[in-house]
Amino acid sequence: MRLQLVSSNDIIWLDEVSRFGVGVEATVGVTGLGMPEVSLNWVESAGDGAVFRNERKRPRDIDIPLHIVGSSRNDLKWWMDRLALMVSGPFALQWVEDNGTYWTLNAYRTGGMGYTYGVDTRGSRDLNTVLTVRAGDPYWTYSQSSREVVTAATPRGNFVTKFHKIRVASSQAMGGMILRNPGTAKAYPQWDVTGPAQNIRLISSTGERLQWTGSLTAGQTLRINTQTGAVTDHTGANRYADLASAPRMWTIPPGVITAVAAMDGAASTSSIACTWRPRSLLVV
Repeated sequence: MRLQLVSSNDIIWLDEVSRFGVGVEATVGVTGLGMPEVSLNWVESAGDGAVFRNERKRPRDIDIPLHIVGSSRNDLKWWMDRLALMVSGPFALQWVEDNGTYWTLNAYRTGGMGYTYGVDTRGSRDLNTVLTVRAGDPYWTYSQSSREVVTAATPRGNFVTKFHKIRVASSQAMGGMILRNPGTAKAYPQWDVTGPAQNIRLISSTGERLQWTGSLTAGQTLRINTQTGAVTDHTGANRYADLASAPRMWTIPPGVITAVAAMDGAASTSSIACTWRPRSLLVV
């Protein structure tokens, strides 16, 4: 595995000194890669102690000790300038696995990158410093997404769920989706519907229901992003108002669940696709 920094126009591997003799390298002592801190909400009880209400994950703070080596003083300055540009705005910290997949954390620099001359420097081309960053979203997101699709070709007849038994008409598309989340945190599904379709129902394994009551003609599409809550059609127009009352933007917990996706007015080109990326509380 290795760490790397990624911005919109550059990538810096944090093992370049070991591999090439010059560059930037993360050294022993990186902190903040494990589970994030949490804030707990307690309610005072009528008796002794308190009752736990809920929790939320706090932003993740990471300290990365860096060893920077140039082939000359000017080359060291080039590496420092390149690193400074990298972390001067939003960037990503990526944990790359041996198979080439990676986990991403979006971050901002909050401090560090200073040094004491003669203490953190050796000669004119060798420098040690610490980069301190913060990730507002403390979860690591996996590079590979998973996808399941229900189409009008789904076998019809009596469709049985743990909630009820449904007779599926010829103009309906309905199917069970096996949603696998190998991460250690809930994943947010993105739903993409291709028309013709109307009255779209998305039901979780625990009975949570997300229903869109609008309609799409052939070739029109709808996207529901459960992480941001955005509901847009193929033109980019906001279609949130067409959701049924009390919509539940339900998530996929770690493990395996079965969900139900259904729509009315379906034709051979109709489909409902669910896409999600696993997330993790920590990397090792």
